[in-house]
Amino acid sequence: MSRPSEARPLVVVGDALLDVDLVGSASRLSPDAPVPVVEDVERRERPGGAALAAVIAAAATSREVVLVAPLDSDDGAARLRELLEGRVRLIAIPAGGGTAVKQRIRVGDHSVARLDSGAPLATLGALPAEAAEAIRTAAAVLVADYGRGTTAAADVREALAGARGPVVWDPHPRGAEPVRGVRLVTPNAAEAARVVPDVPGDGLAAVGARAEALIAHWGVGAVAVTMGARGALLSYGSGAPMVVPAVPVTGGDPCGAGDSFAAAAALALADGAVTGEAVSSAVAFAGVFVARGGATAWDRETPNVVAEPGAEGVIARVRAAGGTVVATGGCFDLLHPGHVATLRAARGLGDCLVVCINSDDSVRRLKGPTRPLNSAPDRARVLEALEFVDAVVVFDEDTPSAVLDRLRPDVWAKGGDYAGADLPEAAVLRTWGGQAVVLPYLDGHSTTALVERSRV
Repeated sequence: MSRPSEARPLVVVGDALLDVDLVGSASRLSPDAPVPVVEDVERRERPGGAALAAVIAAAATSREVVLVAPLDSDDGAARLRELLEGRVRLIAIPAGGGTAVKQRIRVGDHSVARLDSGAPLATLGALPAEAAEAIRTAAAVLVADYGRGTTAAADVREALAGARGPVVWDPHPRGAEPVRGVRLVTPNAAEAARVVPDVPGDGLAAVGARAEALIAHWGVGAVAVTMGARGALLSYGSGAPMVVPAVPVTGGDPCGAGDSFAAAAALALADGAVTGEAVSSAVAFAGVFVARGGATAWDRETPNVVAEPGAEGVIARVRAAGGTVVATGGCFDLLHPGHVATLRAARGLGDCLVVCINSDDSVRRLKGPTRPLNSAPDRARVLEALEFVDAVVVFDEDTPSAVLDRLRPDVWAKGGDYAGADLPEAAVLRTWGGQAVVLPYLDGHSTTALVERSRV
């Protein structure tokens, strides 16, 4: 009998690599060639490929993460085992051909050259029975293909075809095609164009056409084409695709963004999300990952993708870029010009605006049994549609103190006639050095007045 979904692991299947950054400084060119002389080099090692996807997932969930990957018996494999220890459970497929090692020579944040070693294709032994069982019973499976032959092995493909949980397949140009029937495939725009070369252009229409063609070609449930700073396009093969825009990220490192996207999508599906929800969560998560330094920050704590991906993701990205987080709050039952003026002004105080709204029960306690006129999900949707609102959080208490203590904005802004008075939330803001401020209020506009006029 299978275990409940909550107890079952996420299983990552694919090619494990060892990534090495050789980071130094350069202030002169070599006298024998026009190349920089890199000095004071520091060696930084991290898991790569499927191993990176596994540790990213493990850092973002309390669920066990299992990595099924070919491993040789060389020094690179030994180092990978050490890096994975205590983070993921490794089930190694016996393999030859050497561990694939990618060494980037970097000067500050810029790569100067990359040195690759290890055979292009690994020589795989038989898939261990423990690995086949883990794949079959997993809450979800992520296939992180890096083109070294794992996804082409017959026994691996047979196990993936028999997986009970949803399968997310992150393809590679040199890898095998996805097993038919998987839930979601996540090529980037260049990979999609390579498989479907007869569709010209790079606009949304072209990306959508390629996604539809890939679904038919591969026989899969859905395709999410990742488009970098443009977000992701999700297609089910017919009808209008869903586009999930990405929040712009200042700085950061895009290395590993695809792994973070696929890992987040697989985790969301493991926790019961539908495909569209999983892709939305993955876009937000990948933005946070890039803003925090990308693959070079692989061992930093990563926010849980299930908990408030919108607000938490926005705040993390802004903080990583050294920006200012602004929050405001209220019922926002009927959005009127006074609300719009206050929200626009609040957004101008920083680099993002999070709106904290009272739940339906909270509004009833504050305004009476006839309110709210619109449910909390509907109020949130209207607010999220405003270009100057970055995220919305619903709270159930009578005051936003608890949600403010969790989000910890730099500024709390309120509109109205509070000038000169100490806002109730000011004391909470002061505990972490935040500031409560009052914004000018557009006189003559209120939800209560609108309701009264509608009854006349």
